Amino acid sequence: MPLKKQPADKAAFLAPHHVAAAERFERLVQRAQIAQRVTMSYNPAAVGGEAGNGVEIATESAAEARQRLNKLAAILPVDCWGVVFDHCGLGKGLQMIELERRWPRRSAKLVLRIALEQLAQNFGLTSQATGAHGATAQNWLEARLPLIART
Repeated sequence: MPLKKQPADKAAFLAPHHVAAAERFERLVQRAQIAQRVTMSYNPAAVGGEAGNGVEIATESAAEARQRLNKLAAILPVDCWGVVFDHCGLGKGLQMIELERRWPRRSAKLVLRIALEQLAQNFGLTSQATGAHGATAQNWLEARLPLIART
């Protein structure tokens, strides 16, 4: 998902945790191996065998990724799931998504942001880094040693 540079006085539409969630979702879709092929496969194991993309011929990693995608699809609202899957998973442009769904202009952009916010929450990503609550900085010395030894 390419990002445009924003002027210094203008805030970006997507926060860094939205972009991280989109990238994580894209990797999950790639690992699930559900995207359609654009070119012919020269894999000798696939020639003459049953064509398909079922769980029975998928690797364990792909099957696990598909199960995670199913769980995400159940959590997200239908429109949010469709936009995030089409845009981040299949690489469709937002204008194409709006045309296919007959939505008003720039509406897919808003739905995408809502979907990425929910994905980020599901992945445990937030806009601000937080550490352990109540943690204090610890070091192995009780007090700092002087840089110059006093004699």
